[in-house]
Amino acid sequence: MVTQPAQDARPGTAGPYPPARRTDTADDLFGHRVEDPYRWLEDPDSPETRRWSEAQDALLESARRGWRGRERTAARLAELNGAGFEGSPFWCGGHRFLTRRSPGQEHAVLLTADPGGDGGPGPRGAAERVLVDPMRVDPAGTTTLDAWSPSHEGRLLAYQLSEGGTEESALRVLDTATGEAVDGPIDRTRYSPVAWLPGGEAFYYVRRLAPHLVPEGEEQYHRRVHLHRLGTDPDEDPEVFGAGLPATNYYDVRVSRDGRWLTVSASAGTAPRSDLYLADLHASPAERPALRPLRTGRDDQTSLGVGHDGRAYVFTDADAPRGRVLVGDPAELYAAAGGPDGVPQEEWDRLLTDLVPQDPEAVLEDVAVLHGDGSDPDWRPRLLVCRSRHAVSELAVHDLATGERLHTVELPGLGSVGSLSPSDPLVPGGGYEVWFGYGDHTAPDRVLRYDGRTGAVDVWAEAPGRVELPPVAVRQVVYPSADGTGVRMFLVARTDLPPGPRPTVLYGYGGFQVSLTPGFSANILAWVEAGGVYAVANLRGGLEEGEEWHRAGMMGSKQNVFDDFHAAARWLLDNGVCEPGGLGISGGSNGGLLVGAAVTQRPDLYAAAVCSAPLLDMVRYERFGLGRTWNEEYGTADDPEQLAWLLAYSPYHRVRKDTAYPAVLFTVFDQDTRVDPLHARKLCAALQWATSADPAERPVLLRREKDVGHGARSVSRTVGLAADTLCFLADRLGLDLEATP
Repeated sequence: MVTQPAQDARPGTAGPYPPARRTDTADDLFGHRVEDPYRWLEDPDSPETRRWSEAQDALLESARRGWRGRERTAARLAELNGAGFEGSPFWCGGHRFLTRRSPGQEHAVLLTADPGGDGGPGPRGAAERVLVDPMRVDPAGTTTLDAWSPSHEGRLLAYQLSEGGTEESALRVLDTATGEAVDGPIDRTRYSPVAWLPGGEAFYYVRRLAPHLVPEGEEQYHRRVHLHRLGTDPDEDPEVFGAGLPATNYYDVRVSRDGRWLTVSASAGTAPRSDLYLADLHASPAERPALRPLRTGRDDQTSLGVGHDGRAYVFTDADAPRGRVLVGDPAELYAAAGGPDGVPQEEWDRLLTDLVPQDPEAVLEDVAVLHGDGSDPDWRPRLLVCRSRHAVSELAVHDLATGERLHTVELPGLGSVGSLSPSDPLVPGGGYEVWFGYGDHTAPDRVLRYDGRTGAVDVWAEAPGRVELPPVAVRQVVYPSADGTGVRMFLVARTDLPPGPRPTVLYGYGGFQVSLTPGFSANILAWVEAGGVYAVANLRGGLEEGEEWHRAGMMGSKQNVFDDFHAAARWLLDNGVCEPGGLGISGGSNGGLLVGAAVTQRPDLYAAAVCSAPLLDMVRYERFGLGRTWNEEYGTADDPEQLAWLLAYSPYHRVRKDTAYPAVLFTVFDQDTRVDPLHARKLCAALQWATSADPAERPVLLRREKDVGHGARSVSRTVGLAADTLCFLADRLGLDLEATP
């Protein structure tokens, strides 16, 4: 290991960059010499890394003092976030469950309302009780509510909390009538679904093996499906599925309302394919369910749920990359299973029929069945179907028996629909209505209600707080990528300003089937209100145009994502939305990889970049955090062909000395157990060494935050992070945050 001299001090408002040793560390991988001069920054606890990080903190603070309008921006962000939100209600046994964040609250709370006097769903104004408030658990605000699942009858609630920003969920159970603890905590339940058995005495869930049972470094993997009976020791819970399968598997579990059918799906990490298993709990004990493979080894994603009518509803992208719904008899499917590869394809095709065929342009997102409560002999059960057409949601009603499309449901505009939540058909008055969240770029999200008896849609709940919003408009454009593929992009801008180039932020993600759909964003509105333009590009790698769109941006095709992003930038410049020097970019996680690739591939296009919780060393990414679960998305450096893909775009390995790189602000979180902050540390050091740009004009900065992880956070932390990123971009792009137009 050879150490090079420290960098020279550089003049400028950002101050001199902290010295960082460059070493001759390198690996020989399949004939490639892969240099890694800042590998020592992978160790966050070494004295040298600590000193370097503290010096970066001081550098950021020095630069922050020159950002105009931070207090005003933070105050406005607090106002916009102060609108809060109301979650869609979820119904079990007439009990209503929902989350709400009211003005002044740091985190959303989980509430419940009891059934009406007839046992049916209580009215909108029924008295509510708080079940889980993260701030009562932890007044410091570092505890988050990760997931929750009521029992079928609504008497019990399983919920998962992560403390200290660790995202390491622990599962607990409480009594919904008294709020008293019933069971738990059960640790190692991060990303665990909960599938209750009728009666609420037991549930299936997913738990990682104890650390002493797995190889060192694999503590985040090795999941198993277990059955837990309330009041028993979770370490004695019978393991029902997962032994002998890949260590990186994720599992989903479901139990039908009548308690007969257990469904387990398995996927290797985030791979866009799944295996499907089914057990008849009337024919085998819950502790040892006879799970039979229904569909395994296929290159598609397929899930199955058994409805209140006893039919199996199959949601699949097999031979339908935009999704379709099949229907059949679960008993017949179970009887046809048994072989190691599941139900033979010819039997699968014979036993299942299309209920909702694939739409040639719209992606199937969700369905909800309206059975009714059985009291109306003239009621025809129907299916509410949500699709996304070019990232904009639409709803349609179909006949449940035939699949015939009956009519379209009117929605307010260019927006997105959240999960569909039907009322419980097993209680009086239930089974006729569906609730769903609705969001767009122009107003806080709200909850809408569809009444299947009348076909009407009304606003069931709005954001708890009221906030004045700027006059904004949204338009969607289509632009050509490098290979001629048409890509869509949303543009958000004020309507009361004259046309002309304006400081613009371009945002993207491009991976893991994540669709960037319209929704309320305090960050976007604060930027637009100040006179800027915000652009959101629907890059390949997402699911905006179906699974083929996703696969066109993964593995060996990943460069398509970056080409789509560069083409979006060129379109914004060529069409006068912004001027050279007035375009910034932003992205986090996989979107942080996108920003890192944009900065290192086309530094001439971008003036400033915010790179949050990013993946940047694509040769070693699998060694840290949850990296091994993503090799079906990116590829692995253990394969020579895939290593070549990764090296071609890995931002850390594309840094070139004496290149004028954009201004970059890296943001990282010390408790991030998904994407290790080492990625940002290494690229930050590399860019500070390499850039020929004046650090007074294009600084490279690192913002780190303690006691918070990759995902959920308190409102005050959200505001602080957003204020810094917006002020950094405004400072570099020339947007005056002190003077609202």
